Amino acid sequence: MIAKLFTRLLSRTSTAQWSLLFPVTYFFHILEEYYCGGGYSAYLLRLRGIQLSPTRFLLVQTMGLTLMIVGIILARRLRFPNQLSVILGAVTLVNGLTHVILSLVYAEYVPGLITSLFLWIPLGLATLVGLKPMMRQSRYWLCTTVGVGINGIIELITSKSGRLF
Repeated sequence: MIAKLFTRLLSRTSTAQWSLLFPVTYFFHILEEYYCGGGYSAYLLRLRGIQLSPTRFLLVQTMGLTLMIVGIILARRLRFPNQLSVILGAVTLVNGLTHVILSLVYAEYVPGLITSLFLWIPLGLATLVGLKPMMRQSRYWLCTTVGVGINGIIELITSKSGRLF
């Protein structure tokens, strides 16, 4: 029932229009992570011992947002918008779920939780459920795996052992 609703919603909306939801919601997610709850940088330092200055945090997030926008433009021009949308759907869903899980584990607000609950998890879920019937299953699962893998890379970048910046 829900899958049919999401599929109908996506079929009425062009993939080009739908894909714009990702950078828009990412922008709001960055704002929440930067300004709320002392900021994500302070959270990383306090609870995980990871030093990431607010300036470096904004730099990394700006790079992520820029890569997302460039990816969307390239996906349109090279005609793979559904595949990129599935990748971005997996990225946003997993990132959103990570914020929820961390908030539950630490029994406190983790910056990014609100946009995760109300923007990223619904957007990721709607994208993944809505595009699944429109793609070959092997391609769909490959794109989903890439999206999950991107979250793993992001975690490595922000962890002590994988700091690249």
